[in-house]
Amino acid sequence: MEKVDVAIIGSGVIGLAIAARIARKNRTVVVLESHRRYGVETSSRNSEVIHAGIYYPAGSLKSRLCHEGRRSLYALAEKTSSLFVRKTGKLIVATNDEEAQRLTAIREGALASGAEGIMLLSGDQARQRIPALKTVAALWCPESGIVDSEDYMRYFHTEAEEKGAMFLFGNKVSSVEQTSSGYNLSFGEKNERLHARIVINAAGLHGDKIAEMAGFDIEAAGYRIHWCKGLYYRVRGELSLPHLVYPVPTQYGLGIHLTMDREGRVRLGPDTEFVDRIDYEVPAERASVFRDVVARYWSGSEIEDLTPDTAGIRPKLSGPDGDFRDFVIEEESAKGFSGWVNCLGIESPGLTASSAISERVAGFVE
Repeated sequence: MEKVDVAIIGSGVIGLAIAARIARKNRTVVVLESHRRYGVETSSRNSEVIHAGIYYPAGSLKSRLCHEGRRSLYALAEKTSSLFVRKTGKLIVATNDEEAQRLTAIREGALASGAEGIMLLSGDQARQRIPALKTVAALWCPESGIVDSEDYMRYFHTEAEEKGAMFLFGNKVSSVEQTSSGYNLSFGEKNERLHARIVINAAGLHGDKIAEMAGFDIEAAGYRIHWCKGLYYRVRGELSLPHLVYPVPTQYGLGIHLTMDREGRVRLGPDTEFVDRIDYEVPAERASVFRDVVARYWSGSEIEDLTPDTAGIRPKLSGPDGDFRDFVIEEESAKGFSGWVNCLGIESPGLTASSAISERVAGFVE
């Protein structure tokens, strides 16, 4: 049986960032991925937004790692020409007085968590920036932006390979056996095996199943993953959007928002629907629902003509009736699993926070 120092399960943006961070000479790092390439699931099916860290409780991992990851990403973009990043700023818009009061609370929480430059605007001030807004007040978040997730993942993948990490694509992990010196992993159609001194579970949507294979009681630990699907529709015509536009957030997500990609094309989404199977279908008939929702805060006729775009599924630790859950990024010796690192519930702002998450994990490995 081949022996390695570190096995990473999953090659979404988190697994890639970790591999790039910890791979080095004299440390064997193997990444096991069930798909034929990296970043097939959540990492490539999202809004590609760089978050300003305004929604998360002060001191939480989501807050701290979002701020650290955002700053790291902007700094990286300044010296890496192959990485598309644009600081666009974001407006969170309130359509009535009750929502305006919630903006004040969001701002207070954002400033307490370390968010920078957050300002309350009147409806008139917001419309000076984007005339089509239907709003009585808005929150301006200057540090928000967009990133091409494929660029970012390619950067991490290239760096990891250059440092010696080995990627085994098309190799689904089928069993985990804890031993006195680490973990035996079985994987792939031929049921190959390797022994890893350290295992990093970055399996995203399937992270709870991997943890369960290792022997965790995922119900007792609160590690059950709930799949939450979100649809996106693209504006077919021309719509020039200078800033990201978000509604006041809901219990389960940040609301159906307007974002642009590197080409300036505008999307509406995502919504939230808890599901029990992975399905990326985007039904054309749902476009009218998105149009009606966005019409609450957008007066322009551009949103009348929508076409199905993509769908993504978030790996949430909280279910339909759950409260806020933070990331789980833990070395699990306290639970009896020495050398096992769980990265669970890495939903938004996971893309923004990925480099900071890799630093936290590196601290466990070192």
